[in-house]
Amino acid sequence: MSMYTIPNLPRISREELATLLKSKTPNLTIVDVRDNDYIGGHILGCKHVPVNEHDYRMPELIRTLKDEETVVFHCTLSQQRGPSSALRYLRERDALLGDLKKQDGEQKVYVLEGGFQKWQEKYGEDKELTEGYEKDLWE
Repeated sequence: MSMYTIPNLPRISREELATLLKSKTPNLTIVDVRDNDYIGGHILGCKHVPVNEHDYRMPELIRTLKDEETVVFHCTLSQQRGPSSALRYLRERDALLGDLKKQDGEQKVYVLEGGFQKWQEKYGEDKELTEGYEKDLWE
C-alpha cells in the first residue's frame, strides 16, 4: 500500500524542472492533466492526459511510463488536479506493477509547484521550454 498522501507528495520547482528539460535529462516525462483549460500553451514535450480521462487512461499511462526515472504532474495551479493525479498514479502503479516496477531504483514522481500558471510567468515565452504559448490568455 502506498504511503503517499497529497500533503507529502514531492514537489519540484519551475526552476528545477527547467534545468532538467534544458539538460535534456533522459527518462523524464511531464504529464499535463488540465481539461478544457489546456489552452494558451504547455510545457514542451508534455503528455496531455486530462483528468477526466484517467479512469480509462491511467493503466496505459502506468505501462507507458514504467521505465521513466522521473514523472512530473501538473495542472493550472497544481493545487487539486495535479496532486490528485500524481497520487492516483502512484497508488495504481503500485497495484498494477507490484514487483515489476523498475528494478534499478524507485521512480521519482513530482508535482510542479504552482502549476502551469507559475511556469508560464517565467518560461511562457521561452520556446525551448514552452510551446503554443498565448500570452494574452494569461494576462
